[in-house]
Amino acid sequence: MDALTLISQDHSNLWRLATTIDQVASEIEDGAAVEASFFTSVFDYIEQFVDRSHHPKEDDYLFRLLRLRSAEAAAVLDSLQTEHREGPANLAALRGQVSQAARGEITGAALALALRNYTLGLKTHIRTEEKSVLPLARSVLLPSDWAEINAAFLDNNDPLFGDKAKAEFRQLYHRIASLAPESVGLGASSVGQLQAAPAQAKADVLLTVQGMESCYGRIKALKGISMEVRRGETVALVGANGAGKTTFLRTLSGVQPMSAGSIHFDGENISTLRSDKRMRRGICQSPEGRQVFGPLSIEDNLRLGAYTQPRHQVDGDMDKIFAMFPILKEKRALPAGTLSGGQQQMLAIGRALMGRPRLLLLDEPSMGLAPLLVEEVFNVIKTLKAQGMTILLVEQNAFAALAIADRGYVLETGTVTLTGTGQELISNEQVRAAYLGM
Repeated sequence: MDALTLISQDHSNLWRLATTIDQVASEIEDGAAVEASFFTSVFDYIEQFVDRSHHPKEDDYLFRLLRLRSAEAAAVLDSLQTEHREGPANLAALRGQVSQAARGEITGAALALALRNYTLGLKTHIRTEEKSVLPLARSVLLPSDWAEINAAFLDNNDPLFGDKAKAEFRQLYHRIASLAPESVGLGASSVGQLQAAPAQAKADVLLTVQGMESCYGRIKALKGISMEVRRGETVALVGANGAGKTTFLRTLSGVQPMSAGSIHFDGENISTLRSDKRMRRGICQSPEGRQVFGPLSIEDNLRLGAYTQPRHQVDGDMDKIFAMFPILKEKRALPAGTLSGGQQQMLAIGRALMGRPRLLLLDEPSMGLAPLLVEEVFNVIKTLKAQGMTILLVEQNAFAALAIADRGYVLETGTVTLTGTGQELISNEQVRAAYLGM
């Protein structure tokens, strides 16, 4: 592990917290109570491991050496270091607003706005470092510079980044998880994450599809589809029956042959890889119609989902699935075919998660379910999204899919006809008329 890996890991943790704060802000805006203990833990984490640790290390080592090696570094580093200096004061102000809201001195809407403004600043800061600073560092810093930076960041006796600090970090992060509102999915309804973490992210874009075509005999089902999915995004693919949504996912997984185009995953061209090789790289699918193995027990279905993973982690991962879906634990020894439709959908999602996906493909997860179960399934997807999992969601329930998606694509007869953010597509009159019944 090197300093850049540590920095990116810190960014990932902070991004997940920012996303969680945004979700809690929405709930507060809708009338939920202000859980002061949760915010105290979150702010303690940011104060101790970001404002007092992460940022000073960057200033003293990475940024200092970048200024020496690159004349163009100052333009971006000046603003970032100003934000570093102002961080503690901004956090203290936000602590005060949480306290005021808990006492009823300011409205939930006012607190929600303050929280969103704060997380917007955090996310913008992270993007700038990931897209501008870290690439520049890789290109201009000398081996001697990296030796100095890595020595500072990897010092196990360092009070900021040493073993003791890492233990305190884990303890505090666990406390945040235990205090998070249940709806966020970091508390009782979700224990830990089953997401593979690459040693180092190669790019913000995880998946790129260019000109994908696929045929059933002489019938061309996909006609040159191009799209991309960024790390941590939830991307929805919506469209009517027969539009090619399932064919797209099957082609992406390698189950359906691709007749033209290319697929790049984490910078690697996987266009010619077999489906099992793609799964080993972290592309895991919950298929249309669930397709659980009916005669096998629920536990055996889950174990099949983990067949590419090291054996020593399977039991622990299964415990996390059972924490997420308690009904599966109750019935773990029963044949999967005895489950209801909603329970089978939980099992199908759980089976995909057992593969520790870097990209989770969900194909029509709400199909054939009663409205209450549809809501439950989408709550699960929101939980995974809040954990930072990258999700490609195919759904006929366009409104529900676009409402939780960062971005969406509209598919018609094998062609992408519209793309935009989830909210942009929900507001689009053409989409509202064709898919939302509005």
